[in-house]
Amino acid sequence: MPIYEYRCKECGERFETLVLSEGEIPSCPSCGGDKVEKLISAPQVRMDGLSPSGGLTCCGREERCEVPPCSIDGRCRRG
Repeated sequence: MPIYEYRCKECGERFETLVLSEGEIPSCPSCGGDKVEKLISAPQVRMDGLSPSGGLTCCGREERCEVPPCSIDGRCRRG
């Protein structure tokens, strides 16, 4: 079930909500208004090879290990 981002036309509040059915229109959690517009927001994408620590390898370093995969059992080969 997707999470959509909305903006309330009455108070301007931006919020996210889980949408259970296609025709469901959420109300604003701030003012309770039902005049909301669905916003286009960037999807969250996970790409293999990029670590959550911000680097390009499992340990966050810029250079890759000589022999892929960079890690074994979730631990960096270099460490």
